Amino acid sequence: MPRALTSRRIPRHHLMIHRRPQRRTGASTRPAATPVRLSDLILGLLGVTLLGGLALVAAASLIGRAVAP
Repeated sequence: MPRALTSRRIPRHHLMIHRRPQRRTGASTRPAATPVRLSDLILGLLGVTLLGGLALVAAASLIGRAVAP
């Protein structure tokens, strides 16, 4: 009796920005660059947004103290 499901794992595609491979000209001492993952870009954008929000809250707090006695 044949199996209903295969035992092979189905490959999953991980989201990442695809770049063209760099040309290797001569010997290079730098290690191979790893591709940038989409999650890293999202975390970076979230960090910049949170820092901007914190700066706006701090500025509003300082302005509020200066206006109200």
